[in-house]
Amino acid sequence: MSDTSATHYVAPIPEGTVAVDAIKIADKPSNLWRDAWSDIRKRPMFWISLVIVLIVLLMAIWPTLFTQTPPNNNCQLSNSNGGPAAGHPLGFTFQGCDIYARTVWGARTSLSVGIIATLIGSIIGLVMGALAGFYGGWLDGVLSRVGDIFFSIPYILAAVVVMSVFAQFRNVFTLAFAIGGFAWASTARVVRAEVLRVRQADFVMASRALGKSRFGTLISHVIPNAIAPLLVITTLSLAAAIVAEATLSYLGVGLGSDTMSWGNDIGQAQASLRVAPMALIYPSIALTITVLAFIMLGELVRDALDPRARARR
Repeated sequence: MSDTSATHYVAPIPEGTVAVDAIKIADKPSNLWRDAWSDIRKRPMFWISLVIVLIVLLMAIWPTLFTQTPPNNNCQLSNSNGGPAAGHPLGFTFQGCDIYARTVWGARTSLSVGIIATLIGSIIGLVMGALAGFYGGWLDGVLSRVGDIFFSIPYILAAVVVMSVFAQFRNVFTLAFAIGGFAWASTARVVRAEVLRVRQADFVMASRALGKSRFGTLISHVIPNAIAPLLVITTLSLAAAIVAEATLSYLGVGLGSDTMSWGNDIGQAQASLRVAPMALIYPSIALTITVLAFIMLGELVRDALDPRARARR
């Protein structure tokens, strides 16, 4: 019989270690926050909005870093509606106060109201939404109906009523409570929906199987994994709260007229809009840029935390 076996050629194997079907594994395991940071840091608009937010926060915390001119103590009627001068780059208001100094110092009040109101609304919304979504049943029904009641009330209108009733207690905290106390319903809805999704996860079942209480599981496992949408809506709510403070102050039911804020300056400057429009335009620009920066930051964070949005880019 003839030999029909085929001759196979085997290439020589070089000396040393040969990796077969090697898979490159990242040094650090991926997670939602790391993927979001890897995506968002590559977007120029994130850095632009972040720089603007940091500048405004620095103005609110340390205004003397931007101006040494007293915003109220150096007002002279001889400078009423005056244009730019040495040391006063934006001119003067109707009362002869420096517009630039008042715009810088006004950031403290506007941001203080916005931050406190956002914290109040976020805390109430987190508690209500988490309890309703995790426990369900009659508690979900009661809390959801309460949220629907507050959601149907325009919080600007509610804040007008509250500030009118408590006119003798007009300060930053009263105004923040008036805004945040009626603006939490949308946050609660978002948190409830996210908690309903997270509570079906295997790690929640494992936590319960290990004997952890339901409340302990909610605090240690469910809320930390449902916090991402809250971060996004908090950033957007902060922009809305700043606008609400300016609106109420413009309408005359916000902070007192002697309090420096962008809304107060806009309201006081409307009387001389025809002869001196810049006194209204400059605080309006500061308000607009700040609100847009927070909105852009919130939108970018939302896209970065959404895997589907990252996949579409």
